[in-house]
Amino acid sequence: MTILGIETSCDETAAAVCKDGEVQSSLVSSHIIHKHFGGVVPELASREHERLLNTIVQEAVSKAGIALDTLDGIAVTQGPGLAGTLLTGSCFAKGLAQGLAIPIIGVNHLEAHIYANFLADPTLEYPFVCLLVSGGHTQLWQVKELGEYRLLGDTRDDAAGEAFDKGARILGLGYPGGPEIETCATTGNENAVEFPKAFLHTDSIEFSFSGLKTSLLYKMKSEDRSKTDGLSKSDIAASYQKAIIDALISKCVLAVQETKVKTLVIAGGVAANQQLRETVKMQLPECRILYPDLPFCTDNAAMISFLGEKYLVKGNSTQLDFPVFPNLTLA
Repeated sequence: MTILGIETSCDETAAAVCKDGEVQSSLVSSHIIHKHFGGVVPELASREHERLLNTIVQEAVSKAGIALDTLDGIAVTQGPGLAGTLLTGSCFAKGLAQGLAIPIIGVNHLEAHIYANFLADPTLEYPFVCLLVSGGHTQLWQVKELGEYRLLGDTRDDAAGEAFDKGARILGLGYPGGPEIETCATTGNENAVEFPKAFLHTDSIEFSFSGLKTSLLYKMKSEDRSKTDGLSKSDIAASYQKAIIDALISKCVLAVQETKVKTLVIAGGVAANQQLRETVKMQLPECRILYPDLPFCTDNAAMISFLGEKYLVKGNSTQLDFPVFPNLTLA
């Protein structure tokens, strides 16, 4: 079965072709226009998707070495995400599906991030625990089967990816914030500043990053007033990154202990952070740790087409008039 995947949940216009569980092509165009604003501007993102989609889809199909009329189905992100960008992608996909007279399926973006780990290692077996960590979500899930999930823990306020983005803005770094802070932190002392880590010493599996951001803001304001403590921006960035990672990993340990599962997968854009990858291995040495290849950590259409094929093979599809759900949840 050959499936075209389309992803437009935020600021990446992406298309991919998956055939019998193998990715044949995957293209992503990130909207650099948002760098000027330090974050995603929804209206601009929608316009960029509209401008790029036709070209990206044609290139993905061509790179896969197939013709449009050989597609067996189309998978498109239904949510969560920005309402306008989701509508742009779904309307394009619906028109193409109708023109080709093939089934279409709306895919949960969060679920697709989890299943990107099967692209990295097809031997991954159920059950497993997933740390789903991105700009919009920080959650721990127990994945029992396809479509069967149990939420173990969530964030009370901001997501880890959002904390990276806003932290980078406070530090005067670029966007997206995760890679910018990671690069800045490479020459810093991660123990230079003791930032707060909410719920670190509790048995509850939950996260909170709003207090951490506020602490960073006050720290940078104090640094502006006084330069006597000898801290560099790299020291502060490294300490801030460590606080986020420590909070994430401490709850991964609790989730593994609670479920008694021996496999942990990390999904979402923050999974690309190398410090997170190295630290989780040290903290959970007896666990099998998996994460997607770097191109499949951030938003992409390969994970959409891959998961869409799984559901279409089972006979699942979506009515052509399906709505988008900006606040779609996993379970």
